[in-house]
Amino acid sequence: MRDLPGPSSEAPVVLLLHGWTVTADVNWSTSYLALQRRFRVLAMDHRGHGRGIRSLRPFRLEDCADDAAALCHELGVDRIVACGYSMGGPVAQLLWRRHRELVGGLVLCATGRHFGNDPQRARILAISLLGASLASRAVSPLVRAKLVGRLLDARIGDDPRLAWAGDQVRVNDPGAILQAGAALASFDSRPWIGDVDVPSSVVITTGDQVVAVNRQRDLATAIPEARVEEVAGGHSVVVEAPRLFVPALTRACTHAGTGLATVLPRRE
Repeated sequence: MRDLPGPSSEAPVVLLLHGWTVTADVNWSTSYLALQRRFRVLAMDHRGHGRGIRSLRPFRLEDCADDAAALCHELGVDRIVACGYSMGGPVAQLLWRRHRELVGGLVLCATGRHFGNDPQRARILAISLLGASLASRAVSPLVRAKLVGRLLDARIGDDPRLAWAGDQVRVNDPGAILQAGAALASFDSRPWIGDVDVPSSVVITTGDQVVAVNRQRDLATAIPEARVEEVAGGHSVVVEAPRLFVPALTRACTHAGTGLATVLPRRE
């Protein structure tokens, strides 16, 4: 778990919710510093991911949302911007639905309201198997780094970040990763996402081959008065091209944080 200080004790709090098969640091490490200039930053690993909770219960996105709320309560944080990327998007949506007193703003990145058509199910199954393979103790560090590159659709050559990311996801629970894929395939917020009543932003990754762009746009349209930020990159642009993604993320979080506290000026 990361608890990174903001520019002052009065800074609003953003809780970062990572994507499927990765960890908070793999997903968000490129964003921490920029966000800290305006926010106190919290980030956690979901159940079965990284160093997240291990449970005998089947993986449920609702439990991830409740875990996030429990963390905030433990830290004495009573109002947050919930910011989710990919699978973290459904978790953030559920966090708002289940803990409305906690969520003062929403930021939803590279995500949608549902993921369940047949082509998407096939993609989810493929990622499930790859994610489970990454957690296998039988996989060598070199092979794991290559698999991480495939998982992230990475185009960063022999970048040492791939080996680091491989070490991060090696501790994933393979069974939980597979169950998370099933949970994603059955998620559907279409009946209620239009009830969102807090400042919200949707960051659309316009070159995304994992979450279809039209689904991201449908999400933005469904949320009343949502701010839209578009980033010219694929599903892993947060890792591949943070110089493109992070400014959009910062603007999105700043907008979503307008209902919490005065968002302080950028600290250089």
